[in-house]
Amino acid sequence: MTNEENRNLNNDVILKMENITKIYSNGFIANKGINLELRRGEIHGLVGENGAGKTTLMKVLFGHESPEEGRILYEGKEVQITDPTHALELGIGMVHQHFMLVDDLSVAENMVLGAEPVKGIVFDKKKAIELTKETAAKFNLPVDPNALIKDLSVGYRQRVEILKVLLRGVKILILDEPTAVLTPQETEELFVQLINLKKQGFTIVFISHKLQEVKQICDRITVLRLGEVTGQANIEDVEIEDISRMMVGRDVDLEIGKDPAKPGKTVLSVRNLEHVDKYGVKNLNGVSFDVREGEILGVAGVEGNGQSELSDTICGLISLQKGEVTIDGKSIANKGIDKIRAMDVSMMHEDRTIYGASRNQSIEENVMADRYFNEPYSRRGILNHKEITEKTKELIKDFVVKCDGPDALVKTLSGGNVQKVVAAREFSSTPRLLVASHPTRGIDVGATDLIRRKIVNLRDKENSAVLLFSADLNELINVSDSIIVMYDGQIAAYFRDLKGVTPSVLGEYMLGVKRMSDEEIAQVIYN
Repeated sequence: MTNEENRNLNNDVILKMENITKIYSNGFIANKGINLELRRGEIHGLVGENGAGKTTLMKVLFGHESPEEGRILYEGKEVQITDPTHALELGIGMVHQHFMLVDDLSVAENMVLGAEPVKGIVFDKKKAIELTKETAAKFNLPVDPNALIKDLSVGYRQRVEILKVLLRGVKILILDEPTAVLTPQETEELFVQLINLKKQGFTIVFISHKLQEVKQICDRITVLRLGEVTGQANIEDVEIEDISRMMVGRDVDLEIGKDPAKPGKTVLSVRNLEHVDKYGVKNLNGVSFDVREGEILGVAGVEGNGQSELSDTICGLISLQKGEVTIDGKSIANKGIDKIRAMDVSMMHEDRTIYGASRNQSIEENVMADRYFNEPYSRRGILNHKEITEKTKELIKDFVVKCDGPDALVKTLSGGNVQKVVAAREFSSTPRLLVASHPTRGIDVGATDLIRRKIVNLRDKENSAVLLFSADLNELINVSDSIIVMYDGQIAAYFRDLKGVTPSVLGEYMLGVKRMSDEEIAQVIYN
């Protein structure tokens, strides 16, 4: 950005949030005197740890929450944003991390959902298609109006979400973790789209934990920690290390230093695994691989290519239909979750709020859920509360869980701290096999660093086998010892040696542009 462009931005403030303070009913101060200034035609990075107040601040801006103190000035006038509909009317839109689309409806139907054009009293589908085509052409974001959402790639679904908001005439676009599930190629395509929107005068708030991307795409940043602003800067004036230091209040080593793996005997063996869902779609089609003790095997793939079915089958969440899965030579066929966990299998599910933790129970109850019935935590059916509490305190300290104590309810924690509670339970069970699905998705740099190091520690200190699913390709490359890539329910590539493997290389296999031959894959598996 030139000095002249910077001066223009400085003189063209579109929105100010002044002294925003939000206190929840339980007394928790989510935002404390926050000042945020957005300029017309800029991409503004909003970063911070989980629980730092980013989401709450954007909920205030989008009308989901009302602040106790402070005011919002939009184009120089004070506004009271009462709800999301009002925010959209003013010209403020938000694209959430979890897409708000109806899979069985078409692109055009989703585009006008909530503001459907009618002809008389009947939905005017022709008009919806016209509006979709006009909006797509105006912003150079082509989509097929008649395509069903469920048939689109993740990247195109996100495009529909953005177009849906642009159709409503917004000037400020809030993007919450927009690249969380995108391939490098899809991310680059998104960035081209965002820069194009910026050139057209749109203001974009870019919320992300991926600091490399923040550095690449943003013009300025605001950093939050514990509900307060700890830094604001032009992006050209700060390095990634500076941003992470402002986020967590200390230096964070972003590199995972680990010794080469020393794999031993096979722990998990998967052979010719197949799975067909209730719609008759074959999600897994002849999947075979091994994970050995002392080894981390990463799994890459665009969401929806069989990864969820693979992890859920191994852990007993869905039944094994066809093929063979063994753990230390013992089949998991006809075994439920409890029996598979009894085979020393731990799981960090991608949906931590449903399968990972019980929100209405305490931290203590959550971390003890898999062991309270064993000694030293109970004897002859009588719980040893002192031992349970001491162990919970130890895990809270070891995993740096920010909380009021063992009795704190999980629902009072930030997303990153919920993930730490799940990790504390699963890692401390010293598993033979850990199945970790997106263990760092949506969590801050400090929590991410902690969990990655704990995974490597499991490999080295406990000689565990780890199956790591992640949409963060840099994470897979840095943490894993070998990687498989899934495409259309099959293994498209199997890298035992990661030398020369980059996110772009993985992305080509993830998108189906390249595929290893069955012979090449078999050679890796059986050698």
